[in-house]
Amino acid sequence: MTPSDLSELTARLIAAARSAGADASDAIAMQGTSVSVDVRAGALEQAERSEGIDLGLRVFVGQKQANVSSSDASERTVSEMAARAVAMAREAPDDPNAGLADPDQLATAWDVAALELSDATPEPLPADLQQDALEAEAAALAVSGVEQVQQATGAYGARDIWLAASNGFSGGYRRTDRAVSCVAIAGTGAAMERDYDGDSRIFQSDLRSAQDIGQSAGNRAIARIGARKPPTGAYPVLFDERIAASLIGHLLVAANGSSVARGASWLRDSLGAQVLPAGLSLIEDPHRPRSTGSRPFDAEGLPTQRRAIVQDGVLTGWTLDLATGRKLGMASTGNAARGTSSPPSPSTWNVALDQGTASRDDLIRDMGTGLLVTSMIGSTINPNTGDYSRGAAGLWVENGEIAYPVNECTIAGSLPDMLRGLVPANDARTHLSRVVPSLLVSGMTLAGS
Repeated sequence: MTPSDLSELTARLIAAARSAGADASDAIAMQGTSVSVDVRAGALEQAERSEGIDLGLRVFVGQKQANVSSSDASERTVSEMAARAVAMAREAPDDPNAGLADPDQLATAWDVAALELSDATPEPLPADLQQDALEAEAAALAVSGVEQVQQATGAYGARDIWLAASNGFSGGYRRTDRAVSCVAIAGTGAAMERDYDGDSRIFQSDLRSAQDIGQSAGNRAIARIGARKPPTGAYPVLFDERIAASLIGHLLVAANGSSVARGASWLRDSLGAQVLPAGLSLIEDPHRPRSTGSRPFDAEGLPTQRRAIVQDGVLTGWTLDLATGRKLGMASTGNAARGTSSPPSPSTWNVALDQGTASRDDLIRDMGTGLLVTSMIGSTINPNTGDYSRGAAGLWVENGEIAYPVNECTIAGSLPDMLRGLVPANDARTHLSRVVPSLLVSGMTLAGS
C-alpha cells in the first residue's frame, strides 16, 4: 500500500467507528518491511524477510474508550473492528481523562522532508546484507585472540505510518533503517568472554563500515579476557558512553507523567528542584534530522516541539500525553506514543545531555581508583525511592590507569545522589536518539571479592 492507501484506510476505520456508534475515534495504520541476514563461520546461518500491515482503532463512547487491532485490512475486518471496539467501550468504566485533542490543539503544518526520516536509496539485496555480515565477522576473527563470532548480522527495515482521528487530523510519514552488528567471543572454556559492536542508521550512507564494527567487537572481547572480581568498597564509577544513556533513562522514566500520576516516581516532588549538576541541561528535540527519535507530530496529532526537560540542572516539567496531562492538571507536551494494540502513553523523543569538556581518558585519569563499567545485567531500581543496584562488568582503574578487566560485581547507590553529582565526558555520539556521554559518578558501593 502507498501512503495515500494508508490514509484512505484510516479514514475508512474512522467512518466505520462512527457508523458503529462511536462518539469519537482515532486510527493508526503501519505497513512495514524488514530483512535480516545472519552469518556464522563464513556461511549463511539464517535469513528472514517479513512484510505486513497492522491496524489500530480506538473509539470513545462518552467517557469510555476501547482499543482493538488487526493485521487484516479487508472491508469486512474494518467493519468488525469498529463493531467490537464500540461494544467493548460500552462495557468499559468511565475515564474522565479520556478523549481526543481539541481541533485547535492539532498540528496543522509540518515538514517531514526536513527531518530526513527516510532514505530514498533502494532496499539492499539480501546478498548485500550478507556481505555486510561476512565482512564484520571476518574483521572480528582477524583480531588476535578472538576464537569465534557468535553472530554477525546485516539488516534493513522500512515502515510507513499513518494516523487519523475524527477531530480532523490526518498525517503520516515513512521511516527506514539499515544496521550491522557483531558479537565476538575471546578465550576458551570457562575463560570465555564476549562483547559486541553495532551501528544502525536511517541513511545507508551514514552506516559505519562492517570491518570497523567487527574489529571493534573483537577488540572489546579481547579486553575482557582474564576478568576477575573487583574489591568491595566505595569507589568512583565511570559509566561508559555505550551504557551511560541507561542512567539518564532512569531519570526520564521518573519524569514520565504516567509514573508521576501513579505516585510511583522518586521525582514526584522534585518539579523545580535540582536533579542534575548546575550547568547541565537535558534537551528534547524531536526535529533533529536523521535521528530515530524525530517525528513531526505525536500519536494524538499534536505538534512536537523542542523543550528542556532539565534546564541548568533544574527539572522543568513532566513528559505528558493528553490523558496524563489532564490527570495532573497540565497541558500535553506533545509526547504521546502508541502502537496499534494500545492507547497512547507518554514517551520521550530525541534527548541530549550537555557534554563536558573532559575526554573519557581525562575522567579515567582523574578518578584515581575505581570502576569503568562497560556492560550491565539485571536491574533493581526502586521507583519510589530511586535506590539503584545492578550487576556490572568492565575495567578496573588504579592510579588513573586501566589495570585489568572485571566482572561478577554489583554497583549500588541512590539515583538522586548519583545524578546530582555526575560529571559528563565529551564522547557522546550525536546521531543517537539519546545523546549521552560517558558519566562519572564520584561514589558508589561496589560488591565484588
